[in-house]
Parts: sequence; C-alpha cells; structure tokens
Amino acid sequence: MNDLDAILTRLAQAPVPAGFDGIEARVLARIAARPPARVGLGVGATTIAVALFMGIFGAGVPARQASAMSPLSPLGPVSSLAPSTLLLGEP
Repeated sequence: MNDLDAILTRLAQAPVPAGFDGIEARVLARIAARPPARVGLGVGATTIAVALFMGIFGAGVPARQASAMSPLSPLGPVSSLAPSTLLLGEP
C-alpha cells in the first residue's frame, strides 16, 4: 500500500502533459459536431412486431412438461436436506 501511495503522490506532483491543454473543448466540439442517430419508423415497427411474435409464441408453446420437484431439492419448501430437519430429525 505504501508503494501505491508513493506512486499516486508522484503522479499528483507531475506536470500536466501539454497534449491535455484544451482537451475538454476539443471533446465537446466533436460531440456537438456529430449528427444525432436517426432510426426510421420501419425499424421501430419491426422491433415491436418481433417482440409481439416472441411473446405470443413463448406464451403458447411450453418449453417442457411440468414435473414434480425432486424430494432432494435443497431449496424446496419442504426439504429433507433443510438444516431444521437435519438437526431435529423431523420436518
């Protein structure tokens, strides 16, 4: 940690490089000169249509059949592996 403090102290005392003069003004000028990105109405409509299709398809087609939870699932509501059952010997 002492090395880090010494390095930061030397960095704070070092002179500012000449290339940094006016860097803020140059960056802000480039940001202002850049035209804003425009997205057409077709891209928005396509995005909405795809999202709607995915929602309808996802709600209508189940990924897999539902099955009962394994009795050895440690995160289930009544688990034989829960600390309370392991310590007391009963659920």
